[in-house]
Amino acid sequence: MIENRTRQARLAGRAEVARGPLRRGLGLMGRRGWSDWDGLVLDRCGSIHTFFMRMPIDVVYLDRQGTVLRADPAMPPWRVGPIVRRARTVLELPAGTIARTGTQPGDSVTLPASA
Repeated sequence: MIENRTRQARLAGRAEVARGPLRRGLGLMGRRGWSDWDGLVLDRCGSIHTFFMRMPIDVVYLDRQGTVLRADPAMPPWRVGPIVRRARTVLELPAGTIARTGTQPGDSVTLPASA
């Protein structure tokens, strides 16, 4: 589970952790959709792309302590995200999650124990 402690809001009930360059590179490519409670945790990552994706996603960049550095809502397919300095982890979430939870820079996020 991924939670925004600052807002006391759940970002994802189920979170897949992508480790290693191959799994991080593949990310959500080719998926047609996912539930509102899914999420993908990209460990040791400071930038993402949405090439070959079929749906927009919300993107949250976190530092080592789990503090939100940047939150980009509804990033469309076929885009390249910014390089976020100090980002250690990137969360890919269903579009609408950032708005639903009010997540913004400075918030504190709890990651799954396996992340």
